[in-house]
Amino acid sequence: MGMPILLYGKSGSGKSRSLKFFGEEEILLVNVEGKDLPFRSKFKYVCKTDSVDTIIEQCKKMPCKVCVIDDAGYLMTHRFMNNHRSKKGNASFEMYDEIADTMYFLVQRIKTELPPDVRVYIMLHEDTSDAGDTKIRTIGKLIDNKVCLEGMVTIVLRCMSDHGKHFFRTQTDGFDITKTPEDLFGEAEAEIENNLKYVDEKICEFYELAGKGE
Repeated sequence: MGMPILLYGKSGSGKSRSLKFFGEEEILLVNVEGKDLPFRSKFKYVCKTDSVDTIIEQCKKMPCKVCVIDDAGYLMTHRFMNNHRSKKGNASFEMYDEIADTMYFLVQRIKTELPPDVRVYIMLHEDTSDAGDTKIRTIGKLIDNKVCLEGMVTIVLRCMSDHGKHFFRTQTDGFDITKTPEDLFGEAEAEIENNLKYVDEKICEFYELAGKGE
């Protein structure tokens, strides 16, 4: 079964930046919003789509073992913005059901349809409540209350920045949803470099996957 991994953070926290350490043929980049990358290097395998069917199809055909979906939150946003004015009454509830289905089945299909050595990094924005609790930004209560995306995966990393320094948090601060296996990153690595290739190498070592970054 494929491995979905969530990365979440504020806009500008370095989610896309963390890709700059991969070689041009090491990942499939699914660019949902079609935005430019914040660095000069390019990737050979790029797909612009907001279709889960297309994402899974491309993952099955890709010559590498890593897919990055940047920014997966727009899979929800596009469906909402394209339909919210025309959907009334029960049709409005159906729209929110479809949005929840999109994210749920994306994660489920990664786990059930892709080979066990394929890693899919799903990048999302974050929201922080008035109480200081930070979670993934979603649309509609169904995803939060019934689906709980972070509960469907083992690894959730938070992308953060402080005075121009970008980094990943690997352990929760008690107010967010960050989580990793206890022995994946040690106590000294509660904060690590904003380098997704390093994260991928650590995951390959931990789960004994062949072909790091390939």
